[in-house]
Amino acid sequence: MVERLGHLLKRCSNLKHVETAHGFMLRTALVHDKLLLSQFIETCSSLGLSAYARSVFAVTPQHHRHTYVFNTMIKALTLSNSAFEALLVYKSMGRAELQHDCYSFPFALKAVVDLRALSLGTQIHSQTILTGLDSNIHVVSALIQMYSSCACILDARKLFDDMPLPPVSSDDVVVWCAMIAGYVKVGDPDNAMDLLDRMPQNQTHGAVLVSWTSVIAGYAQMSRPNDAIAVFCRMRLKNVEADEIAMLSVLSACAELGAMHIQLGECIHGYILKRGFDRMVPLKNALIEMYSNSGNIRNALQVFENMTLRTVISWTTIISALAFHGLGTQALDMFSRMEIAQIEPNDITFIAVLSACTHVGLLDLGRYYFNAMPYKYGIQPGIQHYGCMIDLLGRAGYLAEAIELVRRMPFQPNAAIWGSLLSASNIHGDAELGELALLNLIELEPWNSGNYALLANIFASAGRWDKSVMARKMMRKKGVRKMPGWSFVQVSNRAHEFIAGDTSHPQFKMIQGTLFNMNEQIKTAHCIPVNEFDGIQ
Repeated sequence: MVERLGHLLKRCSNLKHVETAHGFMLRTALVHDKLLLSQFIETCSSLGLSAYARSVFAVTPQHHRHTYVFNTMIKALTLSNSAFEALLVYKSMGRAELQHDCYSFPFALKAVVDLRALSLGTQIHSQTILTGLDSNIHVVSALIQMYSSCACILDARKLFDDMPLPPVSSDDVVVWCAMIAGYVKVGDPDNAMDLLDRMPQNQTHGAVLVSWTSVIAGYAQMSRPNDAIAVFCRMRLKNVEADEIAMLSVLSACAELGAMHIQLGECIHGYILKRGFDRMVPLKNALIEMYSNSGNIRNALQVFENMTLRTVISWTTIISALAFHGLGTQALDMFSRMEIAQIEPNDITFIAVLSACTHVGLLDLGRYYFNAMPYKYGIQPGIQHYGCMIDLLGRAGYLAEAIELVRRMPFQPNAAIWGSLLSASNIHGDAELGELALLNLIELEPWNSGNYALLANIFASAGRWDKSVMARKMMRKKGVRKMPGWSFVQVSNRAHEFIAGDTSHPQFKMIQGTLFNMNEQIKTAHCIPVNEFDGIQ
């Protein structure tokens, strides 16, 4: 009977099934069986009926409650985002004179993490010590997760260091993974990588892959793409198979570096095809962005056109890619295709659309989309949409309309908006607007040397030399240093970066010699002094 009812509970798919099973359990007194009651609670939880499970649990006589049932109830409430209720059930175990075990503590600590309730977490930590379970692998892992989630990484590390070393079982790896994830969570991927290097590499343990992925994602999130790529390469050298999340993180890193790592991006594309991940939409979206940022819009379009399923993110990414490459007309055509496909655009889509209008100077169409956003698409323009529209108006020479839009928008203008107006004033020779924009930019980003230089050029173009000199004096007075110019050139799929005054390139002397020879040949050929390459440092 018990076994048959257990199978029945596994097949329940709606509230009516659950009520029928509950009625049968009541009539046969099987509701007092701890295994069946636990399975009933799990079934309710899986169907989103945790409130029903809680009501059944509440009316169960106290002498029929077991630690196993309590644990199941705490877990169900935690999974249903009812962390506070989960902790109430955990606390009631003491009143029922039941001992917490190695399952009770991790479930309760998960609820603590959801509530960010550090004081409750430290109380539970004390209880683990009283029960002698403070060295249990799963309890320690949960405590490390709790402390790191509450930004107490030193407490988490102390727990880790107090564990007996070296770990030998696959269960021990879980503690290492928890500590690595903790470092990533607090934005310290370097310490995470240090632990990952020393962790026993049990290749069959899923947590090992999670740790590699976590470190890669950590570096990518900290805007350290080179480190993210380096960790990915080391992972592959250790024959750890990358999953979808790892590939998403490393593709994001490749996209951030642009053409500098296009070859690696292409290799990852081949790896995705080889592993059969090519139907995963997020990976396809990441490939489009990677190819676009690397300057290969042709491959980005090819990936998009080969997609059988496209989300709003897919459409938005390709529209942004086309706009980014100055293909504004094609970007707007793609938006029309998106509407025909009946895909609802989002606020990011319209940033791409307005950017496309800016690239091709379609002022009227830009006005139309900007004004249509709230009434046709139900999207209120944000500050980035206003910024795109102000940039479009400024480039087209409608400076008065741009300033009026700044005054009317329900946000304080940011540095990007004032920067657009400063650039527009330079294009159209409006020194007064340039001065107004710079005064606001100085408050928002006083360290940006480019703003001062641009204003000085605007005044010089207008013949107002006194003001031009004043702008440069203001820059020196505030101690703002001009950032050195830089460029990069791609040779044999490798990008080489050069910064003015930098001599660190490994082939610097050879490059310097080549430039000297070129300079001499130009002088000889034209018989005129050429000083551009003289005195290279």
